[in-house]
Amino acid sequence: MKEIVGIRFKSVGKIYYFSPGSIQAEIGDMAIVETVRGVECGEVVIANRSIPDKEISSPLKPIIRIATENDLKIVEKNKLKEKEAFKICEEKIAFRKLKMKLIDVECTFDNNKLLFYFTAENRVDFRELVKDLAAVFRTRIELRQIGVRDEAKILGGLGICGREFCCKGYMGEFQPVSIKMAKEQGLSLNPTKISGTCGRLMCCLKNEQNAYEELLKITPKVGALVVTPNGEKGKVEEANLITGKLRIKTEKSEVPITLDRSEVKLLRDAEIKVNRDEIKALKGLEDK
Repeated sequence: MKEIVGIRFKSVGKIYYFSPGSIQAEIGDMAIVETVRGVECGEVVIANRSIPDKEISSPLKPIIRIATENDLKIVEKNKLKEKEAFKICEEKIAFRKLKMKLIDVECTFDNNKLLFYFTAENRVDFRELVKDLAAVFRTRIELRQIGVRDEAKILGGLGICGREFCCKGYMGEFQPVSIKMAKEQGLSLNPTKISGTCGRLMCCLKNEQNAYEELLKITPKVGALVVTPNGEKGKVEEANLITGKLRIKTEKSEVPITLDRSEVKLLRDAEIKVNRDEIKALKGLEDK
């Protein structure tokens, strides 16, 4: 077991573990720590706690100190610097006529590095842009190309449900979302209906998948062979996982009947598969 403190550097970002040493941190404290990017200031979201060694992937870096008033003033100054850097970088991008969109700027606590996050359809040669920015800010410059999911998380917005983006509101890390999830949940494989504002599969498909997997265990799938209460055999043509209602075409009737899943006996279940054409048509929706 090792004692850790969990620190987050963005409002809804990944939680990183640090060694507290003799420091007793409280949730909500701001702490100064050393990271791979340099010295940074983050918010304590997990107070001192002991966890198994196997949950720690690499040696823990120590917490330098709990942030002082002076430290917090430096953080505020850095935020102003980030806004200035954003404006100047956009001007430099326009001057160099680069096909890239600036999304965000971060300044490390020690002012040792400025990080610029951007999106672009293709690879961008930004070497001259780096030189321009280094000449202005006299510090290390790093440009990082990010995906559309990361862009949505940074910028935020409202989804088709009317609520804040899941990635912006509470998701610390992205979870893989697949086309098969949409098919298992009985959704139309229409790109406009299963993709979010970012143009990729909606995160809520992953959020709801566990519930649908449980329902799939007790609900005959489309194509399954069942026996109705009166002893007739039939084939499931449509299944509503939420309501449990099944539309069944029996052997003796040309008109399908509707029954509850609790009313039928399963003879042979079907399997939900995504065919090649569906994968080809929707493959881009799974990309980051």
